[in-house]
Amino acid sequence: MKYSANSVWENKDEYDVAVVGAGHAGCEAALATARLGFKTVMFTVSVDSIALMPCNPNIGGSSKGHLVRELDALGGEMGKVIDRTFIQSKMLNSSKGPAVHSLRAQADKANYSRTMRQVLQKQENLDIRQMEVTELLTEDGKITGVQTYSGAIYRCRAVVLCTGTYLKARCIYGEISTHTGPNGLQSANYLTDSLKALGIRMYRFKTGTPARIDKTSIDFTKMEEQKGDERVVPFSFTTDPESVQIDQASCWLTYTNERTHEIIRSNLNRSPLFSGAIEGTGPRYCPSIEDKVVKFPDKNRHQVFIEPEGNETTEMYVGGMSSSLPEDVQYEMYRSVPGLEHAKIIRNAYAIEYDCIDARQLKSTLEFKAIEGLFSGGQFNGSSGYEEAAAQGLIAGINAARKLQGKEGIVIDRSQGYIGVLIDDLVTKESHEPYRMMTSRAEYRLLLRQDNADIRLSAIGHEVGLIDDERYARLLKKEELIAKEIERVNHVNLGTSEAVQKLLEAYGSTPLTSGTTLAELIRRPELSYEKLAPVDNARPELPYDVKEQVDINIKYDGYIKRQMRQVEQFKKLENKRIPENIDYDSIQSLRLEAKQKLNQIRPASIGQASRISGVSPADISVLLVYLGSK
Repeated sequence: MKYSANSVWENKDEYDVAVVGAGHAGCEAALATARLGFKTVMFTVSVDSIALMPCNPNIGGSSKGHLVRELDALGGEMGKVIDRTFIQSKMLNSSKGPAVHSLRAQADKANYSRTMRQVLQKQENLDIRQMEVTELLTEDGKITGVQTYSGAIYRCRAVVLCTGTYLKARCIYGEISTHTGPNGLQSANYLTDSLKALGIRMYRFKTGTPARIDKTSIDFTKMEEQKGDERVVPFSFTTDPESVQIDQASCWLTYTNERTHEIIRSNLNRSPLFSGAIEGTGPRYCPSIEDKVVKFPDKNRHQVFIEPEGNETTEMYVGGMSSSLPEDVQYEMYRSVPGLEHAKIIRNAYAIEYDCIDARQLKSTLEFKAIEGLFSGGQFNGSSGYEEAAAQGLIAGINAARKLQGKEGIVIDRSQGYIGVLIDDLVTKESHEPYRMMTSRAEYRLLLRQDNADIRLSAIGHEVGLIDDERYARLLKKEELIAKEIERVNHVNLGTSEAVQKLLEAYGSTPLTSGTTLAELIRRPELSYEKLAPVDNARPELPYDVKEQVDINIKYDGYIKRQMRQVEQFKKLENKRIPENIDYDSIQSLRLEAKQKLNQIRPASIGQASRISGVSPADISVLLVYLGSK
């Protein structure tokens, strides 16, 4: 479906960067390039869809909370906006170790979108344009601009593609199929052809969303109330914790049952997911209710979370029951769930298909290998989720700016952040389904905790130019306080006084037979830095975040040191760079499959090469010998 405008004309406004798309990736990319001083234009098919949440009404969650914290530490915006617009907040996995603690907030969807739009509209160097981009313009393998549906040509030196789920999008439920983007918005039908003409390999993926149900038709007495945390922790390191202590909305938990499952099973022949009407590949870790019933026949119930979409709407999100079944089946299915017997659907559940890329065509900087100045972020790269999109958008935006500055691109590696794991997985590993971030994907997750994201990454944000001197100075002061307190605690000796023994008894801890350090007591599982305050008379007044870091660093000291040694080994392979012009075909001892995969992905380092499927340890040994001989 190639589009050719009747009249082509040159827009005279001068831009450095064009960002295509205004979802969570596009917002972060455009803000980054504009804040770094580059004149930026952001295109969207609808200004009203800026920072839209077309699916779940929340930010964060397991591993995703880490991404938002890291994004904030680098100078991104998502954490700040959700802190201003959340209606409920919870720290997930708080009964487990700190490596898997993850913040998750229910958003007021309309307010989140409106607030992010206000941030964008106030941003210097940034123009917003409601127009579909239909073609990328290149000369000699370099980006020179974009052309829109109206025939306008916008010249620029870099483009960041953040098209989300809009490219040739098709929404489907039952026999109904409409060529629209999410929420019935206009799809972008022409850019795919331009991408293919440039030799870019495309995939067809799908995702889905559940129905939205009228709150007034729900019987909450048949559900379990899910309240937010008593003490809310903000996402952004710049947010005053006191400002987020608000009255919170409740969510609700109910369950499907055998009746629900029977309704689904008896109508699978009408499901486009199983009839073959949907050709795109769906996300393994966020399956539809049809998928769950078919793939887990032994389960007689599945969790269903009823979540408010905002303070000024009666729409409730039916989490856990995304579907593409016909409308009549949706009514029957939802009304079989306790509390939803009289449910009134406001918006039908649907599946959405869209075009995205094979991200192995990208460098670790998220620049296309074959097209200079073309960057890419978000669901267009084959990922899923608002947080994954925003993180990629920020990195793509930063590196587009650094390209124009003549500087080397920023690459967060797997030992530095979840963002590094996310991007490395996308650009290195073959994926035939939407990629979702999970804590289990991070090899060094004890080091990559959400609580220390600022310590890990804000130096990079400062070097890039998105973290100002004042914020960075506060971080350096925090690090100084942590180091001093850890040193002090390691040298505070406690005897077997009555006060010490009574405190240990109160927490069920073994009494002392001789003196020990405060640090040794903190390492006991049942004790903590905070719990030992009554017997630590010389303790200074410290902020909560400093005390938290002292406790974690002392309690997990042995595990942290072990993981840091593992990181040292990892860095050795990452630092062994592979020349861009290497001829793999000339390396005789490499297996044929390894040559094919290495030629396709062109890894930047031995470390990246070792993570490519089809490249064996023996192949890596051959490569090391070959590079050592050069």
